[in-house]
Amino acid sequence: MLGHQPQNRTPFSPTLLAFAICIASAQSASAAETPTTAAEVGAPPATLELDATSITSQQLGTTTEGSGSYTTGPMQTATKLPLTMRETPQAVTVITRQRMDDQAMTSVNDVVKNTPGLFLSQASGPGRQTYSSRGFDIDNIMYDGLPSSYSGYTMGVQPNLAMFDRVEVIRGATGLVTGAGNPSAAINMVRKRPTFEPQVSLTGTVGSWDDYRGVFDASGPLNDSGTLRGRMVGSYQDANSFRDKEESDHGLFYGIVEADLSDSTTASLGFSRQEDQTNLFWGGLPIGTDGHHLNLPRSTYPGTDWENKKLRVDTVFGDIEHQFDNGWKLHAAGSTSTLDGMFSGSYLSRYNGPMENTVYQSRQDEKQTALDTYASGPVDAFGRTHEVVVGVSKRIYDNTSKEYSPYDTGWALGAPKPNFVRDGKMHNITTQDAVYLTTRLSLADPLTLILGGRLDWYDYDDRAGDGDYKVTRNLTRYAGLIYKLDDHYSVYASYTDIFTPQTSKDLSGKLLEPIVGENYEIGIKGEYFDGALNASLAVFQIDQKNRETQAATQFGCPVLTCYEASGLVRSQGVDLELQGALTENWQVGAGYTYTRAHYLKDGDPANENQRFDTDTPEHLFKVSTVYRLQGPLEKMRVGGNVYWQSRMYNDVDVTGGSYRLEQGSYAVADLMAGYQVSKHLDLQLNANNIFDRTYYSAIGTSTVWGSTDTYGSPRSYALTAKYNF
Repeated sequence: MLGHQPQNRTPFSPTLLAFAICIASAQSASAAETPTTAAEVGAPPATLELDATSITSQQLGTTTEGSGSYTTGPMQTATKLPLTMRETPQAVTVITRQRMDDQAMTSVNDVVKNTPGLFLSQASGPGRQTYSSRGFDIDNIMYDGLPSSYSGYTMGVQPNLAMFDRVEVIRGATGLVTGAGNPSAAINMVRKRPTFEPQVSLTGTVGSWDDYRGVFDASGPLNDSGTLRGRMVGSYQDANSFRDKEESDHGLFYGIVEADLSDSTTASLGFSRQEDQTNLFWGGLPIGTDGHHLNLPRSTYPGTDWENKKLRVDTVFGDIEHQFDNGWKLHAAGSTSTLDGMFSGSYLSRYNGPMENTVYQSRQDEKQTALDTYASGPVDAFGRTHEVVVGVSKRIYDNTSKEYSPYDTGWALGAPKPNFVRDGKMHNITTQDAVYLTTRLSLADPLTLILGGRLDWYDYDDRAGDGDYKVTRNLTRYAGLIYKLDDHYSVYASYTDIFTPQTSKDLSGKLLEPIVGENYEIGIKGEYFDGALNASLAVFQIDQKNRETQAATQFGCPVLTCYEASGLVRSQGVDLELQGALTENWQVGAGYTYTRAHYLKDGDPANENQRFDTDTPEHLFKVSTVYRLQGPLEKMRVGGNVYWQSRMYNDVDVTGGSYRLEQGSYAVADLMAGYQVSKHLDLQLNANNIFDRTYYSAIGTSTVWGSTDTYGSPRSYALTAKYNF
């Protein structure tokens, strides 16, 4: 990694002042709380007084649809224990259904862009998005708690948000629930479930650049007693882009049936099909031969007339849960998905001197299966009640990549589509089997200890070569200590880790030990209005150790190159967040994150003490808010978003040295206004990038290959109408 020593930077900024003001307001409000009784969503609300402002409080459930809230109740993403945000000893965010609707989000890309601490990168091309947190790529996306491998470099599936109730995000290492991966974050996509009351809605959106989207959502009981319930969601989007000639379409069908088999047993079975197509996937805009931005018009389309990416993902999933009379429950869930994707595309390159196209085609066939069964419940010991979760899980990732020729680096600009001919295949199967145990120990009334452990058996089977490898009984550890200061505040300290297998070998011919990402975190959390508002401040350090470095001597090496597990990358930073209701009518989701990830040890001495990834910003600030007006304007709501990031750069090799290509810090602001025309019809207008800021969301890395300057979207508008029957 090329780069100069960055200047010393403080992890604090004026944005902390905004948090201090918000938290102080919440403290004042919570001090005036009137006693309330915990109730489920939909129970009569209690009233809290904040000077002349009343705040409606109700204990939130897990489902966010219909709550109108920017936060939620207990979640199981971090440990499988039902923990509130305050009880979870890691940084936690939830993007609720209300927040998705307010910001007119359509895919997981929108979620990542608006979630504190997460960064959306298109450095590998406009359609090859990657997600990162705390300096490391996110390589797992969970669905209802079941992990699924994710790679933005291949097909880059973007889950359609029309079928999800909320997205839960745990930042840091999450090996206890995902198994192998990077110490970045877990993104858990939680699907919509059938409702006990009938409901039907139609939503239509018209946006800039001929962007049209429609959603149909119907749910309710399927028999008179309500023991059988169903839900169906259909969505279709046909959109052009601010780039000339770029177009895409996205289709979704989602159906789920839920049945009460008895008073104690509930089961569900569902199916979804998502189909996506786009004609811009691989390459962005080139940079100059001197390393500078060419500053081409934002409407410039770098693709060809023939390129295309099309994929289809079919998923079958289900679960069953039985509640025992003693408070224990048994939960079993499974999911299997198949992906069929074809990509034909190009990017602009200068391998032979002048600007030409590099062309390529491949077909991806993937099948992912996840199974998980666990039992959980209370245990009485030493005069106190504790909680235990014990379970087993299995993951299978079966990937086939069919390659085509030519893979040509000198295809003439404007030339017709090559006559691609299949000439190879890669096939590999990755299997993970695991057992895990988590317990929450009540040490004293204000003191709780969470301990967890997981054993993984990891097997990579290369069906097209000899690259097989295994990791046997890898131990993942989790520990979190939470101390309740009073009714509103808790402090915590936690440790957890995650592993990533390595394929390189040492001088003895033995596979290197897995990379281990260790996450250390301390913080303070606040909870107000029975959980309707949550605030947090965390300081973290991640050490990713055992990274491969080339062995100092190759004497006696039994393979081409031998390595040793001695590399170390350290990520340090601070994480602040506020999410939920400041008043009865004012919702907010805000976060500031500082992350500095740098090499401590590496096979290339020039990397040591340098930034790990220079085209990822160190500072991120994001805020989303909506306010419902009162009095004569009570049917109206207004809101907005602000996204700010610090600079990012790449040191690009040029003749005679290097040039530092930068995108300086920038801010983008959005506005929203909604009006409830009647109890059935709601209208909403979203205006994005209202100041029409020109910026690069990703910057190039080379004058020869992979130059992916990618502009962020200009000013745009979207009008949404939703009709509830």
